[in-house]
Amino acid sequence: MRSTLFSLLCSLSLATSPALAAAAAQRAPPPAVAGAEEAAGEHIALWPAGQVPGESGPARGLHVVERSADLARPDRYVDQIDAPWLVVHAPPQPNGKALLVIPGGGYQRVVIDKEGTGLVPQWVDRAGYTLFVLRYRLPETGRDRQAALADAQRAMRVVRAAAARRGLDMEDIAVMGFSAGGHVAARLATGFDTPVYPPADAADRLSARPSRAVLVYPVIDMGPHAHSGSRLRLIGDPADAALVGRYSMQDQVRADMPPTLLLHAADDRVVSVDNSLLMARALAAAGVEHELHVFAHGGHGFGMRAAADSTTALWPDIAQRWLRAQTQTPEGHP
Repeated sequence: MRSTLFSLLCSLSLATSPALAAAAAQRAPPPAVAGAEEAAGEHIALWPAGQVPGESGPARGLHVVERSADLARPDRYVDQIDAPWLVVHAPPQPNGKALLVIPGGGYQRVVIDKEGTGLVPQWVDRAGYTLFVLRYRLPETGRDRQAALADAQRAMRVVRAAAARRGLDMEDIAVMGFSAGGHVAARLATGFDTPVYPPADAADRLSARPSRAVLVYPVIDMGPHAHSGSRLRLIGDPADAALVGRYSMQDQVRADMPPTLLLHAADDRVVSVDNSLLMARALAAAGVEHELHVFAHGGHGFGMRAAADSTTALWPDIAQRWLRAQTQTPEGHP
C-alpha cells in the first residue's frame, strides 16, 4: 500500500502561502499512540506505485493517533498522507450500491471512526452498502491545492473500474463527505471533470462524476462563513479573493452536477449552518435537485454518535431513504 513517490508533470499551482507555511511549522504531529491502528478492512492503494501526482521522495509511514481513553469509543485520526488509499468495508449481503466516504478533519487530519468505521453497523451490515473510505492528501507547503480533488476523482474512478467485479452498479456510486471532507466531496460533485492530474491507467478514462452527493455539516464557503482552520490550511488567511471564489463551493455549482443532500445542525459552532444554506440557495438557482435538512441540535461532528433520542440521530435513515428515492421513477413519468 505504501509506495515510493516521484514527481510527475504537474502544471497546477502550489499551496505556498506564508500563513499556511507558518501554521504548518507550528503543528508538529503528535506521536502515534502505541496500539493505535488503522481501520480494519481491505486497503487499496489509490495510485499505481510511484505515481502519486506531484509527490516526490519516499512516503512517510502510517501515523495514527488515538484521542479517546475509552476503548469502546475510539476516536482516531491519520495524517502525514503521501500515498493515499481506500479502506473498503464490504457487507455480508450487498445491495449493489457503492458509497465513497470522505471523512473530515479540518484539512489537518482525516478522522477514522465517527465518520468512517462508525458507519459500518448501520450502512454496511444492515443496509448493505459497500463503503470505500478515502484517506486523502492534506494541504502542505509545496503540495498542490488540488491534491485532495485529484485523490477524490481518482477514488471515484478506481471504485467505478472495480464495480462489475465486486457486483456493484457502476452507474450508482454516490459520495458522502463530512465537514472538510464535505468540502472535498463538494469539490468532486462540482469539479468531477476538472483536469487536475495526468492519467495514470485505464481507470482514468472513466467518469469521476458521483451519481449523487451527501454533504454532512460540510465546509462550503471560504468567505465570511468559512471554517477558519480549513481556509487557513487550504488557501491561507487572509486569502486572495480569486482563491476564495474558486474554493467557495456555492460559487462552483453547475446545472449538470449530481443531486445533492445537505444535512447540518443549526447550533453548529464550528462550521456554521450558513455553509449549507448558501449551498442550497446556489443549487436551487442552478436547478439542481437537492434537499436540505437542518436539525435544531447536534453541534459539529456528530457523525454516527448523535444523541440516540435526538432527531439528529435520524440522519442516516434520511440519507438512505434519499439515496433510494433517487433511483425511483417519479409518479406520473414513464
